[in-house]
Amino acid sequence: MEKKLTIALVAHDRRKADMIEWAVHNAQFLSVHTMVCTGTTGGLIKQAFEEKGLEATIICMQSGPLGGDAEIAAMVVRQEVNLAIFLIDDLNPQPHEADIQMLLRQCRIHNVPIACNRYSADLMITSTLWDDETYVPMEPKYINFKR
Repeated sequence: MEKKLTIALVAHDRRKADMIEWAVHNAQFLSVHTMVCTGTTGGLIKQAFEEKGLEATIICMQSGPLGGDAEIAAMVVRQEVNLAIFLIDDLNPQPHEADIQMLLRQCRIHNVPIACNRYSADLMITSTLWDDETYVPMEPKYINFKR
């Protein structure tokens, strides 16, 4: 892959182990791109990569509850994120639910692919579209549909 991507990685506390395992498993792909993460998740991924002797560019924002989700959502709005992986803990309430929904909404509005489980994340990073220089995603159309 020639195109360098910026990939957002976010994981709730009970999904962090899943995210770290996924990131290490996909280190060969991730290491050639820039990862932007919420604070704790990014720190844990950095530590896991260092322990395995892996090098990668990992930028840490604030922790999610302290505004990290909102910071990444702002990057999505500015078209600075190409792909987002957000492992959400759907079994427990989150105190910053509004920020979570904002990040998910901005990815949908700005046509940024977002995976919310490992299977969809694997499908997205293995897509051949990342290597297709002729592929241009269609802009979303927000118009009233009339027959």
